[in-house]
Amino acid sequence: MRIIFCGVGAIGSTTAVLCRNLEGSLVFVDFDRVESKNLLAQAYVKPSVGKNKAEALKLQFLNLHGVKTESFGVRLTRDNVATLCGGADLLVDAFDNQDSRRLLSDFARQANKPLVHGAVAADGTFGLVRWDEHFVPDAEDTPGQPTCEGGVHLPLLGLLSATLARAIQDFLKHGVKRDSFVTLGAVTPTPYAASST
Repeated sequence: MRIIFCGVGAIGSTTAVLCRNLEGSLVFVDFDRVESKNLLAQAYVKPSVGKNKAEALKLQFLNLHGVKTESFGVRLTRDNVATLCGGADLLVDAFDNQDSRRLLSDFARQANKPLVHGAVAADGTFGLVRWDEHFVPDAEDTPGQPTCEGGVHLPLLGLLSATLARAIQDFLKHGVKRDSFVTLGAVTPTPYAASST
């Protein structure tokens, strides 16, 4: 079983750590490099600074017992999405931008791959866990605007990552798809209904 995490910044790296008990391979895809400012909100350590995020996370998992990982330190594009994601049993979107989310969603729908999204509102007031059938990425105020840096939204990111990890586990173990609306006051499972699309 291959669970492919697309984007391993704050949400993706933290969720992956919480999925380390799953059988199968955790696959990390991210072109970005770890910066010092990332250490406050992402699952990286000082020796990771300067390394590619996907590779750095794979290296950190070597400290754990029995976790299989793969890493691809590249940007997901229309030219490589089928190669990188074609072997997925489950795709996890933890990107921080609309274009990458839409690219992954288009591929998942075309290839009939299950895809779950984890996202935080830019102002940090809420987060969503949504299966692709119910997810529409928001437009960015400015391309590439930071949403998860500096640890400002760390408590919410923690709740969202835990909720996303639970959604992944429920799907893999029981075939259950569950959406959630996450705030610092509550995690509220929301009704899942089959999409008409």
